[in-house]
Amino acid sequence: MRIFVAGASGAIGQPLIAELIRLGHSVTGMTQSDAGAKKLAAQGASATIADAFDRASIEKALKQSQPEVVIDELTSLPKNPVDLPAYSARDRKLRLEGGGNLHQAALACGVRRYIQQGSGFYLKAGPGLADESVGLAIDASPGVAASAQMYAAIEERTLKPQPIEGIVLRYGFFYGPNTWYSPDGGAADQARAQQLPIVGEGLAVWSFVHIEDAAIATAAALTAEPGIYNIVDNDPTPVHLCVPKFAAWVGAPQPPHITEEMARAVAGEDAVYYNAKLRGATNEKARNLLNFKPRRLQWL
Repeated sequence: MRIFVAGASGAIGQPLIAELIRLGHSVTGMTQSDAGAKKLAAQGASATIADAFDRASIEKALKQSQPEVVIDELTSLPKNPVDLPAYSARDRKLRLEGGGNLHQAALACGVRRYIQQGSGFYLKAGPGLADESVGLAIDASPGVAASAQMYAAIEERTLKPQPIEGIVLRYGFFYGPNTWYSPDGGAADQARAQQLPIVGEGLAVWSFVHIEDAAIATAAALTAEPGIYNIVDNDPTPVHLCVPKFAAWVGAPQPPHITEEMARAVAGEDAVYYNAKLRGATNEKARNLLNFKPRRLQWL
């Protein structure tokens, strides 16, 4: 199958390219730099250098590679989550405007299927684990709501009735190589600096997925029924259990506990939401329809 991957040199892009090549697909990866193109060539993929904000260049790249499937993994995220506020506007613009250009080009070029990166953690608050029928937390705390609104717009763009088949993969928090949640990642640095506290009772539930398992699930979505899939592991875990285990795994001291009032004063309402209301997701649909078999969350 001919596949075009945007965001091909990013954290999910690299293992995804490797998995697609392993399965024998013909892969073209889109990147913005010569260095990214060299990485793709070394993996056995074709590379195209294009700017997501230049629709003409994207359309030209698609016409040249003639893909059957386009996979949108476009992001602009910092190496450390502490810097996320400074990157949020650029990331949102890239996913909405740049991803919109990619989607329009895919439609114009007659692409059969479009696979879109979504969010398996900004889900509407409520009891139990969220399945794919649950919407996004568009009325949450300000930063969470802004991200949820962005993902909601992306989902609507991908899934609205049109000639192209749309799939949204709601990934959990990535962990593993080249992610925040690895022993040399940004979240580990935060934990070692005692900057990853448990706020209040830490009852929010976080869903993760190993970056390589996410890549395997994405490849499985090439032939799956269109729609939304939660790509999360089998271990949705409350913050008050998850964060201490993560800290121990990366060799950090046990995390401090602070009140919601303290967190609100120091870091704002989002810090409280992450620890009190974030909702975990169930992967039952992906296990049944994608034969998804995620590994156990490593620090558990």
